Amino acid sequence: MSKLIIGTIIFFAGMVLKYGFTFAASEFISLGLFAVSYFLTGTKVLVRMLQNIVKGKIFDENFLMSAATIGAIAVGEYSGAAAVMVFYQIGEFLSDMAVAKSKKNIASLMDIRPDYANIMINGVLHTVDPHTVQPGDTIVVKPGEKIPLDGVVMSGESMLNMSALTGESMPKRAGVSDIVLSGCVNQNGLLTIEVTRNFGESTASKIIDLVENAAARKAKVETFITKFARYYTPVVMALALLIAVVPPLFFDGLWADWIYRSLVLLIIACPCALVMSIPLGFFGGIGAASKKGILIKGGNYLEALASPDILVFDKTGTLTKGVFKVTGIRTANGFGENQVLEAAACVESFSNHPIALSIQNAYGNEKNKEDLSQYCEIAGYGVSGTANGKTILAGNGKLMSANGIAYTESRDIGTKVYVAIENLYAGCIIIADEIKPDSRSAISSLKALGVRKTVMLSGDTHEAAQAVAAEVQLDDVYAGLLPQDKVEKLDVLMRQKQRGKALAFVGDGINDAPVLALADVGVAMGALGSDAAIEAADVVLMTDEPSKLIDAVKVARFTKRIIWQNIIFALGVQFLFLFLGAMGVASIWEAIFADVGVSLLAVLNTWRILKI
Repeated sequence: MSKLIIGTIIFFAGMVLKYGFTFAASEFISLGLFAVSYFLTGTKVLVRMLQNIVKGKIFDENFLMSAATIGAIAVGEYSGAAAVMVFYQIGEFLSDMAVAKSKKNIASLMDIRPDYANIMINGVLHTVDPHTVQPGDTIVVKPGEKIPLDGVVMSGESMLNMSALTGESMPKRAGVSDIVLSGCVNQNGLLTIEVTRNFGESTASKIIDLVENAAARKAKVETFITKFARYYTPVVMALALLIAVVPPLFFDGLWADWIYRSLVLLIIACPCALVMSIPLGFFGGIGAASKKGILIKGGNYLEALASPDILVFDKTGTLTKGVFKVTGIRTANGFGENQVLEAAACVESFSNHPIALSIQNAYGNEKNKEDLSQYCEIAGYGVSGTANGKTILAGNGKLMSANGIAYTESRDIGTKVYVAIENLYAGCIIIADEIKPDSRSAISSLKALGVRKTVMLSGDTHEAAQAVAAEVQLDDVYAGLLPQDKVEKLDVLMRQKQRGKALAFVGDGINDAPVLALADVGVAMGALGSDAAIEAADVVLMTDEPSKLIDAVKVARFTKRIIWQNIIFALGVQFLFLFLGAMGVASIWEAIFADVGVSLLAVLNTWRILKI
């Protein structure tokens, strides 16, 4: 930084001395000032050129800058050589500033890294490195401290600031038995927490790793520019050599004139604007998205999000809250509602499935699990067991049919749990899942953004899935699907998408890992703490709001628009000035504008991404 400031001041002092004064030594002194400025600002470029030559990477922007400026010095264009290095380094500085600002957008994520943990050992509190804490250990988090590792609250109650994880400022209450995540800030209470994951597997570590490695996954346009520069640079070098040598040899041109033209071409041809602004644009887009609580794993996924054609949604936990409630009980064969609910709660007492928990919550009374024997969970059907000497079945209609039990199929909207006692149909429990408040508006807004088709893939019954799809106005719905069925449906939908556009699957990231991996963009919805989500998804929405998808698409589109503006502007100006330079119309100062001037403008244009 100091070298750039001093070098820039010396350069402008040399320019003032050269063009503003006419005393005898002014030319000599200005030459010295240009030399000092050149080496202060250009040493890094010259060193990088030599290092790359040793590695076999010859034709890059460092080589072009070095060759052009050394040639300019050889023909007496000292001020031009210094100007190229000064303005190039100013462009690099602005680019670094933009990266730093983008990093500030994700600074809250990087700040979630805990520095220490208070671990309870034999009743005594010790401050230790979080890496040394193991699952099962007990830690204490005081007011104002970050939660260092994922765990379950054993005692205490507090409000947690989760803004670093979710981008939302509203605190969340945490009490006994609640799961808490590393990276949250304990605001007001003292919490005693049993650690459930070691530091490397904690939510904070996974998110930090995701953000730090996001820039490694390049978008197609980045890969294209890299390949373009690989061929473009040697072609321009060859053209500059031909212009320097052929006319003087065969057409009696002046060597100095044609060498000057070739140097102008070398300066113009340097792909600085593209090399600096395109990666910076994607990095800025990823930073802008993270500020909104959207983690994108790479520029390739950000680019794909800009052109969504088909959006495929899971139902439970994605468009709905995933919080099931018993909304009705239908009875049969003389059984009462309480008998049906009690039987179902008893046989479901060993299960942690959301539907089983909703039945247990509706019953309210704690069932003695010792009363239940011969418990059996039948995948895809339901559960069975014996309680108080009576055989109980609770599950879907297939379970009733498989056991030869005559039942009446319910037409109610929601998930149905049919209950049989002693092989006699007792009734049906209706369980419904509440739709998220922003689901319908999110679907409507996404269609307004150009999404051609919205689809739901659900493992729930057709009636329940159809009811949700109708409410949020999806185009198609496929229900009763097992994970492998979802993969088959998604494969069909992949073949239906428009060429050059993307299919995105949005799910809870836990049971849908195969589908998340198959889609062009896999989006995990509200998946804090879910290993499957962070591993399988390409994009993680840190809250469970479907409307975050709108922000993701808008950020991606704005980023892509800025990047293509830079590409078209940079290449357009370069090709124009390449022609003018070859014709002898453009001087070295026009070349400086075509190279570093365009780079500066491209970087400044990219800054707009950081403002969204």
